[in-house]
Amino acid sequence: MKISLGCDHGGFNYKEEIKKYLIEHNYEVIDEGTNSLDSCNYAEFAIKAAEDVANGKADLGILVCSSGEGVTIAANKVKGVRCGIGYNDKVSELLRVHNNANMIAFGALYMDLKDVIKRVDIFLNSDFEGGRHQKRVDTIISYEK
Repeated sequence: MKISLGCDHGGFNYKEEIKKYLIEHNYEVIDEGTNSLDSCNYAEFAIKAAEDVANGKADLGILVCSSGEGVTIAANKVKGVRCGIGYNDKVSELLRVHNNANMIAFGALYMDLKDVIKRVDIFLNSDFEGGRHQKRVDTIISYEK
């Protein structure tokens, strides 16, 4: 499975740890940056990672900024992307199971790294349930068109 990563300076350290975890667990990683702690534009990196997911270059995406909010908003502007903040374990699962989300975001200032890594694992190992949820996802996809 190929995972695209994106972050800003506030999420850089967590992104690097997520990347290391993914590589250790045999995921292929596309790192869209940023690549330092220098102040930068979160939207630029979130959109790059979201485009990877939308165009099939990556299967799923993971974003990190200080709060998780900015990168989520930016990613959701890319047609075909459904991104939410994995603010707890259950939501990280439900993003995939109910919403068929293809990206997850985290806020480095408000989440412990160990929890983020756990939620990355939950997200990547959960599958869309379909059924009654398919109709809801289809409504979103239809509106996007």
